[in-house]
Amino acid sequence: MFYITLMKRLESQEDYLEKILQISQVKEHVHAVDIAREMSFSKPSVSVAMNKLKDMGYVEINEKGWITLTSSGLAIAEKTLEKHIILTKMLVSLGVDEETAKEDACRMEHDISDATWKAIKKHADYLDNK
Repeated sequence: MFYITLMKRLESQEDYLEKILQISQVKEHVHAVDIAREMSFSKPSVSVAMNKLKDMGYVEINEKGWITLTSSGLAIAEKTLEKHIILTKMLVSLGVDEETAKEDACRMEHDISDATWKAIKKHADYLDNK
């Protein structure tokens, strides 16, 4: 039970970091309300999560409430987003509809082993360069 709770917590953290990265790619400043809106969570829930991520050293929050990723937060966010994009593309190429592929990729990106991810990425790179 502890392992499942830990995994859910890590998955949630990765989802938040990934979402901050995505928002920052289209908006100059990221606020908790932006994250809440994008993830369909309440602003208080997002605020609690942001404070935890701040305590862990993954985000910084300035006096204006702007949320930015630290270098370690950015590394996790970029890796998670990369997995999401590549897994979605691969699932769509297998004939899965795009919405289902995005949902499945979101679940898969958190649970896949490093060894399997390296093999998938190598295969995706091979297909892109073919």
